[in-house]
Amino acid sequence: MWLDGLYMAAPFYAEYAMVSQEDTAFNDIGRQFVLMERHARDENTGLLYHGWDAAKLQKWADKKTGLSENFWGRAMGWYGMALVDALDYFPENQPYRDSLIQILNRYAAAVVKVQDKSSHVWWQVLDKAASPGNYQEASASCMFVYTLAKGVRKGYLPASYEKAAIDGFEGVVKQFIGKDSAGNTILNGTCEVAGLGGKPYRDGTYAYYIGEKTKVNDGKGVGAFLLAGTEIQMAAELHYGRKEGQSTKVLLDNFYNNETKTNLAGVTQSMHYTWNDRENSGFSLWGDVIGFLGGTPATLKAAPTADNLSGAGVYIIVDPDTERETKVPNYVDESAIKNVKDWVNKGGILVLLANDTLNAEFTHFNQLAESFGIHFDGNSLNRVQGHQYEQGAIDIPQDDSIFRGIKQVYIKELSSITLKEPAKALLKTKDGHVAAAISHLGKGMVLAIGDPWIYNEYVDGRKLPLIFENYKAMTALSKWLLKNSKL
Repeated sequence: MWLDGLYMAAPFYAEYAMVSQEDTAFNDIGRQFVLMERHARDENTGLLYHGWDAAKLQKWADKKTGLSENFWGRAMGWYGMALVDALDYFPENQPYRDSLIQILNRYAAAVVKVQDKSSHVWWQVLDKAASPGNYQEASASCMFVYTLAKGVRKGYLPASYEKAAIDGFEGVVKQFIGKDSAGNTILNGTCEVAGLGGKPYRDGTYAYYIGEKTKVNDGKGVGAFLLAGTEIQMAAELHYGRKEGQSTKVLLDNFYNNETKTNLAGVTQSMHYTWNDRENSGFSLWGDVIGFLGGTPATLKAAPTADNLSGAGVYIIVDPDTERETKVPNYVDESAIKNVKDWVNKGGILVLLANDTLNAEFTHFNQLAESFGIHFDGNSLNRVQGHQYEQGAIDIPQDDSIFRGIKQVYIKELSSITLKEPAKALLKTKDGHVAAAISHLGKGMVLAIGDPWIYNEYVDGRKLPLIFENYKAMTALSKWLLKNSKL
């Protein structure tokens, strides 16, 4: 086994396990990380050796331990990135999840110990900074920054590691970023390749690693630099979702909206406007943004009660099912309305996203909405013919409290909204119909929009003309929700 091999498979395997609901795969993934750390970790430094051969037959392997000889920077980098990326998909109650987080914490402690005290970057051979020929290496440095920063953002690592990540990124920029003869920005200092075995034979000695040449703008370095930079930028946004060190929970209903499909493995799973749905109809990109901003996307698979709403700052109900979509749909009832109103009154933000007349249940949904002065008309406006996207345009007022600075978004086939006090119009169609509204109750608020308009298809940048700023609007909305929840 090689450290780098964990990145090449584990995060993608974990995403597959989540999407296909092949829960047993998580045990296989977790076991790979555990085996590697158990055998490759050095007790003195906490660092992991590049490779381990259980049979002790490889020429590079120690005949007693099966381990290779050195701690190669990028191998450790791959392993750390694999941990924080695979953990994205591990269920909260999965038995291996806690083990992986513990491994990550041991890993982070070891990595920070060998961070160069002056430049704040890392060396090609991690524990031999003073040895002749060793050099500071870009890709490993970027990978460590990414792992530490993401680990902090996701709550896997203590916040104290953020300083090492920020210092590391500043060091990367200072040590490795330059300009070429044409004035283009370049990344220097990435080891082009290193490995164990093969032809010509790579023996894993110190001389071998420092003999590997560096390359300008190597993809393994540039890719890691972009990931690291993104995490450092997101670290600056975290204050939107933090309240006294806590993360705002954003609950997405999966009770009233409960459409399912059977995947290729024969597993029935939820679809359509869920955090896990990565297809056009899903909210996976929205969930990612909420996570980037410091919030915690979560799912509510039951009717709202005082207990299951407790701890949530935002509750989103989208596109309740009709009998055409679900054999036995769940309908909003008086008990749910009371529980939701009590929760809003205490400071929660309720988000109601309807749909057009053919794709949502309105009778019971409106009973909830009307308790805040909001009524979805159940019609279908802004109908778009072919690629005439302008027919779905919604202009944003300059003084808009949520989407300030955004000029235009795309919302097609929406239900208009009729208002009573205390609800107020937020967005309107070009012919004057209310497309979005806001209402206040006690310490909380209700935001209503006539369509689920920020699902993946309309925020991923692939379909809409650039004039529509749906992704930017989704980010602005997420910031507003995290910043204004009182719970």
